[in-house]
Amino acid sequence: MTKTDDIIESLVRDLKPVPRHALRRSLALGILPALGLSLLMMLAIPGLRVDMPDALTLPVFWIKSAYNALIAIAAFLSVFRLSRPDGSEGRFFDRLALIFAAMAAVAAIQLIMAPAGTYRVLILGSSALHCPFLIFGFALPVYAGTIWSLRRAAPADLRLTGFVAGIAAGAAGAWVYSWFCTENGMPFVLIWYSLGILLTGALGAVTGPRLLRW
Repeated sequence: MTKTDDIIESLVRDLKPVPRHALRRSLALGILPALGLSLLMMLAIPGLRVDMPDALTLPVFWIKSAYNALIAIAAFLSVFRLSRPDGSEGRFFDRLALIFAAMAAVAAIQLIMAPAGTYRVLILGSSALHCPFLIFGFALPVYAGTIWSLRRAAPADLRLTGFVAGIAAGAAGAWVYSWFCTENGMPFVLIWYSLGILLTGALGAVTGPRLLRW
């Protein structure tokens, strides 16, 4: 018994308590600079949309921005919960479904109110083929920063954590991209922005178990 006590004492002798908000600080240090890098990439490569002063007066611009921002916020909150060994996704998928359903309702209303001849533009716009991939590209720095933070945590479900981290990064990348994108069709946003976000989520599901392994 004495030897057991000595072994336990030797294992815990140099342990120090973790600061109360260490996990929050780690996530902030990983995510915020990465988001700043994505914004710089957007400004340096494609730049802000050319009609930005007019775009800021359009409700559709702010709805598009809010859609991505709400998904990102919900996903990052879930990432924080999942980063603990006893963590869960915290009803993230319920919130994600609610946000998606609200956007689908907005898209349906826009289609109902629009002339039939504009449906193609509202759904496909002029950038459907490259929109998801640009979102994916802008999301990569945020995904890398999120994984960097999570490697200092202890998530238990690595695939789920990677997937949600990818969704968070994808939504952040989509929010960055929205400041360049000139598409005003809500069906376009619902389909092609969501596809870009899911691409990053798929990346997280595939790479999470390897990158987050203890």
